[in-house]
Amino acid sequence: MLFGHIPTLSATLLNDIEMRQKNMIGAAGAGALLPLLLSLLGTALPAASAQAALAVQVLDAAGQPVPNAVVYAEPATPLPTPAKLRQVEIEQKNKTFFPLVTVVQTGTPILFPNHDTVRHHVYSFSPAKTFELKLYSGVPGSPVVFDKAGTVVLGCNIHDDMVAFVEVVNTPYFGVTDRSGTVRLEGMGNGKYTLKAWYFRMGPNEAAVEQPLQLQGEARAAIKLNVKAVPL
Repeated sequence: MLFGHIPTLSATLLNDIEMRQKNMIGAAGAGALLPLLLSLLGTALPAASAQAALAVQVLDAAGQPVPNAVVYAEPATPLPTPAKLRQVEIEQKNKTFFPLVTVVQTGTPILFPNHDTVRHHVYSFSPAKTFELKLYSGVPGSPVVFDKAGTVVLGCNIHDDMVAFVEVVNTPYFGVTDRSGTVRLEGMGNGKYTLKAWYFRMGPNEAAVEQPLQLQGEARAAIKLNVKAVPL
């Protein structure tokens, strides 16, 4: 279908189209009709389809930027989860998980490739996802699906200093802050949201900090956490 959902046109607009159609066909032929329809229908499409974006900066208790903070926006009306989500990777290299912090939407498969010359035993005892990948090298045969929202702490049963964090969220609008403590959330629609931020230095049972958000077009926001940021 050329236009997807076409809104109902008023009688006035239909009469206007008909009159302009007759004039344009007489002057330039039927080929001039399509640009006219496109122009008129473009003005009639609902304004709700407009896209919005949000730039968020996360600050610590001292007002310093917080890198590696998870930021996500939950719409007032929950969105359906896609049938298939893009696979994500958390690699092991130099006896370290990369990246340290990952955020994914509920239902996302995560692969854990081991690029070290030693074997690793990846596991988590977190309620949001309990699993283990026993001693292995290379790439596991299948990913682990993170199917429940919450914080997942990763470890290695062989190397105790290896740790990483996965935040699983019920929204497609999320990101991790950069060195300046900033992240940009794209592809959002105008409307009401709950904006949330989580940081791996927060308490083990501490909920994400949240604040209401009314989004209209391009916007900026700031969230302050009661933590001390760890520089990159």
